[in-house]
Amino acid sequence: MTKKRNHMIKAGVIVFAIAMLLLTFSSFTVAASKKPIVLADTGFDTIHVHNSVVAFILEHGYGYQSESVPASVTVTQTGLISGDIDINMELWYLSAMEAYKKSMATGKVLDLGTNYADAVEAWYVPTYVIKGDPERGIKPMAPDLKSIDDLPKYWELFKDPEDPTKGRFYSCIPGWFCVETNQRKFETYGLDKYYNLFLPGSDPALSASMVAAYKKGNPWFGYYWEPTWVMGKVDMYRIEEPPFDQEVWDATRGCAYPKATTIIQAHAGLQDTAPEVVEFLRNFETTTAQNNKVLAYMRDKKANPQAAALWFLKNYEDLWSGWVPSDVAKKVKAALK
Repeated sequence: MTKKRNHMIKAGVIVFAIAMLLLTFSSFTVAASKKPIVLADTGFDTIHVHNSVVAFILEHGYGYQSESVPASVTVTQTGLISGDIDINMELWYLSAMEAYKKSMATGKVLDLGTNYADAVEAWYVPTYVIKGDPERGIKPMAPDLKSIDDLPKYWELFKDPEDPTKGRFYSCIPGWFCVETNQRKFETYGLDKYYNLFLPGSDPALSASMVAAYKKGNPWFGYYWEPTWVMGKVDMYRIEEPPFDQEVWDATRGCAYPKATTIIQAHAGLQDTAPEVVEFLRNFETTTAQNNKVLAYMRDKKANPQAAALWFLKNYEDLWSGWVPSDVAKKVKAALK
């Protein structure tokens, strides 16, 4: 009986050891399958924040580690095809249309929908120029200014300090596509008779001119785009133009800029290795207004993208909790605390 019992004990120990080995192997296999997810960093402030938001949700909600790798638009598309890059949170379709079409044609890249579909390029004046600002003691300067048709009679309001016979329009950055576009628009609208196009030397110089005028309550007329930190800090009125029309745009640029759509992409293999992540990203969607606010927060607080992502997650809980299943949202909320 004693020998039999000893055999039974040994057999039990062996079975237990085998079970533990199988469990360890299984855990190792699961961990190995969850290799770090690679996100493209194409250099925009917005993509820095979006990558950080995704990284936080992936880690705390789904158990995935992630990393961001610097890459140009072209390198990003190549990486998505090869699988060296798993996710691109922000492809600007209008400026990368050909690269997008080529990568999608391979069948190795997924289009997961828009991140935000209302990015804007336009002409602006401070809203107080039209409506005033009672809190700052600013009275309306051009109460009936609404569209490009109203601009000729208000050129003196925006007088060019270097040429007082015309108004000043703060145009684009030298070397950017919008320099030529704004020039053609002015010629088409006949505004070149009333305004000079002034080219700031850089984006900081352009935004600084807007912010300086805004702080003083002075008139300012110029080109800008959204989402950006500066548009999250100042209240600007978008000058009305004829609605975008492709034929008009191609011929004279005599209409509004086309709205820019930013697309989320993924390597097709992610559908097999992490289908829950693909589903999460299909639900991911923000707005230009939200991005303006988070970029303004970064600027005001001198916050890095990770801190801005936490601010976003805490302030837009109702939004992002709809992107993921309830159990995942619960884990992310717990991590935020």
